[in-house]
Amino acid sequence: MSRRSKKGKALGFGHQGRILSSGVYKREAVRRRINGNSLQVSLLKRPRRSPLVEKYNVAKYDLRRGYEFPEHLHDLIPSGTPEYIDHGERYVERISRALYYFKQCALIGPSGTGKTHVVYIVAEIHGLPLWEINCGLQTSTYDLFGRYIGLGKENWIDGQITSWLRNGGILYLDEANMMKQDIAARLNPILDTRGHLVLTEKDNEIVKRHPCGYVIIAMNPFSSEFVGTKPLNAAFRRRMAVWINFTYLSVGDDISKDEIGLIQSRGKVDEDTAYRIVRVGAELRRQYLSGDLPYGPSPGDLINWAVLISDGMTPQAAAEETIITMTSDNIEVQEAVRRVVRMNFA
Repeated sequence: MSRRSKKGKALGFGHQGRILSSGVYKREAVRRRINGNSLQVSLLKRPRRSPLVEKYNVAKYDLRRGYEFPEHLHDLIPSGTPEYIDHGERYVERISRALYYFKQCALIGPSGTGKTHVVYIVAEIHGLPLWEINCGLQTSTYDLFGRYIGLGKENWIDGQITSWLRNGGILYLDEANMMKQDIAARLNPILDTRGHLVLTEKDNEIVKRHPCGYVIIAMNPFSSEFVGTKPLNAAFRRRMAVWINFTYLSVGDDISKDEIGLIQSRGKVDEDTAYRIVRVGAELRRQYLSGDLPYGPSPGDLINWAVLISDGMTPQAAAEETIITMTSDNIEVQEAVRRVVRMNFA
């Protein structure tokens, strides 16, 4: 059940698709001269909208809902994020829609398919602070939820999750299927209709979720090559209303012209070389997805290969120092990658 404000508008977890009251707009004091008298007037200033809103077709998904984040959070709002290239998957639009209606979603796909990149773009477009946590790190509950410092109970410092709850923005949980179970269990009441955290460390203080507080989790598929991953707890998993699958730009015989252009421009190689590099990457990804290889190269991996070629190395020698050794320590796997390289750079 969502809590309601005095004006009757839902402000809790159930607040979806409504504009908050005008009180959350930034209030700006200006001086006006009327009939020779100088008066100070208070105006409500509407937050500026990113020009990328129309480009990514997300104008109707106003995730700030008129709210202006305080100045001390502005450094957490990404800026200058490079454009994301997809093949009509409309990741930015789909994530924005999921957050608008459900306030949380999950992204799943192999490493290097652009999950984190898209999250940064979504945060920048909507002007949302980004609170990023890598769940694969041995981060303590004190770092995430908060703790007292010094002696006694006078100086309390909020952890990252608690700060997000109070201030709003996007809580981005990367490598979510490496999360410790005690942390996942504490997130459950935040992610359901209760929309709050009980700070047991601070005399059971109840911290409510900010109306503009969103959650995105991202993960690699659960498999042996991603060491440390495990199936998500069912209770945590069902709280993610929308699941969005990410994949590579080029796989098998499906070659992306956009990826060729990306390798050519970033790797400083000619178009034919960029095409051959992408062909190798696409075949290795096909074999990875079919279970024959432990890893499929990301666009960044292919760019690294191209950079060494542009520096004067032969394609085969550059591949030895990048995608071949990177794919696996196993000699047989390396030879399989080497064969694909030779087929395209004979």
